[in-house]
Amino acid sequence: MTQHLLSVRQRYARLLSVMKWVGTVAGIGGALIIAMNIGVVAHGFMLFLVSSVLWGLVAWAQREVSLLVMQGAATVINMLGIIKWLGV
Repeated sequence: MTQHLLSVRQRYARLLSVMKWVGTVAGIGGALIIAMNIGVVAHGFMLFLVSSVLWGLVAWAQREVSLLVMQGAATVINMLGIIKWLGV
């Protein structure tokens, strides 16, 4: 039983780590796309949205209220950016 619980905890920790890294890479990619001003700004905001959602989930899982609030705001801002640039 203890071995099984350890395995579940290890998988949970690994999942959080993957979410953090994917969120980080997506955020960097989004910033790079927008900074390069190559005409695909909406794609940059989509990557920012992926980043903010993943980091929001990590914040929720780790009970980091300030990070959760920031990522919630970032999610709304990124959706506004997508709407603006795609003309939806």
